[in-house]
Amino acid sequence: MVTIVPIETPTLGDRSYLAHDGEVALVVDPQRDIDRVLEVAEAAGVRITHVFETHIHNDYVTGGLALAKVSGAAYHVNAADEVAYERIPTRDCDVIDVSDVLRIRVIATPGHTYTHLSYALESEGEQIGVFSGGSLLFGSTGRPDLLGPDQTHALVHHQFASAHRLAEELPDQAQVLPTHGFGSFCSATQSEATSSTIGQERRTNPALTQAENDYVDDLLAALDAWPAYYAQMGPANSAGPGAADLSAPEPADAAALRGRIEAGEWVVDLRTRTAFAAGFVPGTFNFGIDGQFATYLGWLIPWGTPVTLLGESTAQVAEAQRELVRIGIDRPAAAATGTPNAWTDRPLDSFELATFADLAQVRHHRPVIILDVRRMAEWAESHIDGAMHIPIHDLLSRVAEVPNAEVWVHCAAGYRAAAAASILSARGVRVVAVNDSYAEQAPASGLPLITGPVPSKEAAA
Repeated sequence: MVTIVPIETPTLGDRSYLAHDGEVALVVDPQRDIDRVLEVAEAAGVRITHVFETHIHNDYVTGGLALAKVSGAAYHVNAADEVAYERIPTRDCDVIDVSDVLRIRVIATPGHTYTHLSYALESEGEQIGVFSGGSLLFGSTGRPDLLGPDQTHALVHHQFASAHRLAEELPDQAQVLPTHGFGSFCSATQSEATSSTIGQERRTNPALTQAENDYVDDLLAALDAWPAYYAQMGPANSAGPGAADLSAPEPADAAALRGRIEAGEWVVDLRTRTAFAAGFVPGTFNFGIDGQFATYLGWLIPWGTPVTLLGESTAQVAEAQRELVRIGIDRPAAAATGTPNAWTDRPLDSFELATFADLAQVRHHRPVIILDVRRMAEWAESHIDGAMHIPIHDLLSRVAEVPNAEVWVHCAAGYRAAAAASILSARGVRVVAVNDSYAEQAPASGLPLITGPVPSKEAAA
């Protein structure tokens, strides 16, 4: 009997997999913090003998090499990938006997990258499923534009062909087991599905139901910006990242924190946006551990800037540290726990949290600036008439455009608005953060909205 255990990383929108026969296990696309994988193997009483990479990842630092070293497993990476470490060079149509029960058949599926591989899992003649990485996803495919605009046109057509190859070579009942597609920006579009089969994708996936040109046009039109830290992931993964260091950071007192803020380092408050808005250390930024912490911190921070973490507990700091190593921020400069009164010898700052109904009311009494920090596609679909639009990932480079006035910041639900408000507050801007659902509450508030068609390829770029 074959058991497949998905190992979720919801804040990055990814899954790794451990598949075993009760004795021997293989692992596909492990994240940097490999202790989670080792714990799953230990709980199942199995030994890991093979580790497979579907591609050189763009959205996280792999734990594949470190896992292979600690477990003694064979490490399978595409033979065509230029990497700085020893691996088992793996090619299209290779068949790898993992055990007497588990067999992997390698299928070249370019599109997300040129050297992308998928791994069909077979057991005793049965086609169990396919580890499809960033190729065929639930109701979508991996995005084809991460290698740059010069490569996108070729890759999107490869992606279409690869989806069809998987659908042709695998039976309807075979499970689709993607790495991306659960909120990852490596996915071209998002789906709410949590499982699927080849048969289901044949019926519903645009890559398999549309004509090629229609699929290409629709996919390219749906693409939006991706996190800036992605540029660091490919080189790190090709160089061969080592094991993660999750030991506790150096503690920092109020004087040390003040010095780091004044030096231009990032001191990041991990508390919820509600707790942060009520009182925070001046100059700190709010990226709550309750949201897509690593994605947005990694997206905004100038790469290489030292990061200090502020949390209510050591567990909160440790969780943030674990997320950061996944994107290659290996060691926080320092950390502090407790309450903001213990983190500074100065008065705390604060700002108001509000709703879209509050915003509608205040506009009747005084002029305010509305700053929408959502992505381009969200803005194009619907936005408040008269609002200023700066996507959060552009805020640092465009902060001078924000007027010296009362600024009400909003996003889709509140997380990005709070982060943006903290950045603006640190620069002396008077801010109010809208902590509310745009989709549910903005239309009901009476605010004038402008709605538009799905953005063009040019608008989404």
